[in-house]
Amino acid sequence: MPIEIPAAAGTAEALVARPSTGTGPFPGVILYMDAFGLRPRIQDMAQRVADWGYIVLAPNVFYREGKAAELAPATDMTTPEGRETAGKAAFPRVGRLTADKAMADIDAWVKALGGLDGVTPGPIGAFGYCMGARLAVRTAAARPDVVAACAGFHGGGLATDAPDSPHLGLARARARFVFGHADHDPGMTPDAVAGLGGALQSAGLQASNEIYPGASHGYSMADTSAFHAEATERHFRELRALLDATLKG
Repeated sequence: MPIEIPAAAGTAEALVARPSTGTGPFPGVILYMDAFGLRPRIQDMAQRVADWGYIVLAPNVFYREGKAAELAPATDMTTPEGRETAGKAAFPRVGRLTADKAMADIDAWVKALGGLDGVTPGPIGAFGYCMGARLAVRTAAARPDVVAACAGFHGGGLATDAPDSPHLGLARARARFVFGHADHDPGMTPDAVAGLGGALQSAGLQASNEIYPGASHGYSMADTSAFHAEATERHFRELRALLDATLKG
């Protein structure tokens, strides 16, 4: 179900997925999309998580650039060539979504989730893919009062030398974390994975920080050539365990 959210720089679209069965109330979670935006694959993933007993909000974090339908990939991404073509259109938007812009929107996403009918008052979860993993970490750092679970999968740039690197905010977080990194991902090298792990440990956070063997960047996106079925199912298992332990425990 699509909704509209008043965000920092205008009105943003968002997808909402609810459990197929049950009367609720249900814990709320935010799903941060990958660079290719809101599309049927994101809706499918949101619904799968919702059917575990959650209400899922997936905002169009690129709302400054246009509507989700306008930004959706125009090519078949199940071929490497099609994915590369779609990336040339999508990746510049990632760069334009600066940390300052992303941080300005976080309260809007959290408020919108809490305002949905049937969402249990109290702790929430945040998880994301690709650049969405960075947004999930920033959300956990910005709102430690409500974010109890945070996860990122095939994320990039989570621990860099930049002064606004996401891992630098972990000292403020209170969530439990799960990361599933793509193998040989140039956006998240072994040194970066180790740096992220060090920051999690220094902050005293309970966390899993794993590399998924053989899985390339984008492994969970079944509408692209990067899809890796085994890694995708592993990420769903680990995400569900995290959410159930923190939001239903």
